[in-house]
Amino acid sequence: MIRYQVEEQLDFREFITVLKKSGLSDRRPIDDEERIKKMVQNAQLIITARSDSKLIGVARSVTDFAYCTYLSDLAVDVDYQGQGIGTELIRRTKLASPDAALILLSAPAAISYYPKIGMEEHSACFILRDIKNLK
Repeated sequence: MIRYQVEEQLDFREFITVLKKSGLSDRRPIDDEERIKKMVQNAQLIITARSDSKLIGVARSVTDFAYCTYLSDLAVDVDYQGQGIGTELIRRTKLASPDAALILLSAPAAISYYPKIGMEEHSACFILRDIKNLK
């Protein structure tokens, strides 16, 4: 049985483990523990999926709970993918701030997943990774 919950104090080491087991680790700074700690500590909403006590999925979001929720990490252990866990994590994230639009940037391998579960694709996203690039 999978147990879902909002977690106030997610251990950053568990987060790193699920990032590795989900395939998302190549797109996250898993070797920078201080940065990962800040990512976990400063998220306003973390919803987890556990099998017994083992973390198998996480939805980590930055949100104002009113207008927008940025789902910055959606990770499910590959051994548990295809069971609706990611969809349930998204559903619970949306229910936690129902008036806010839920926004995410997809990993390239997951682009086809989101339209299948009813999310609308948006083409006007912009990213600034380095302040030196701002003109």
